[in-house]
Amino acid sequence: MELKVWVDGVQRIVCGVTEVTTCQEVVIALAQAIGRTGRYTLIEKWRETERHLAPHENPVVSLNKWGQYASDVQLVLQRTGPSLSERPTSDTSARAPERSLYRQSLPPMAKLLSQVNPLGWTRSTLT
Repeated sequence: MELKVWVDGVQRIVCGVTEVTTCQEVVIALAQAIGRTGRYTLIEKWRETERHLAPHENPVVSLNKWGQYASDVQLVLQRTGPSLSERPTSDTSARAPERSLYRQSLPPMAKLLSQVNPLGWTRSTLT
């Protein structure tokens, strides 16, 4: 199957895509085809909505879920940042921490203890 993906305003076609092909495989194929390294994400756009596809998702399966609207859905390759080799190596500690769409933070330990501490233990007795 052919998968149409917009890259920098140009529609590109990825051939040989099946229902088991992952977004990560599509992104790698497109990045190699355009000759640009970096971090990329595949975005599913329909009208005014867009959704970032996870690397393990299957874009063909995702498009099939749209049913009759599948032909109206656009897949867009978006560069989200430099590759590890492109990043400056001088002072990485001064940089803000990198954020990811799939990364979540846990609540602070004090908040967890106040919610899960029926016996009134202190933090020092738990560690």
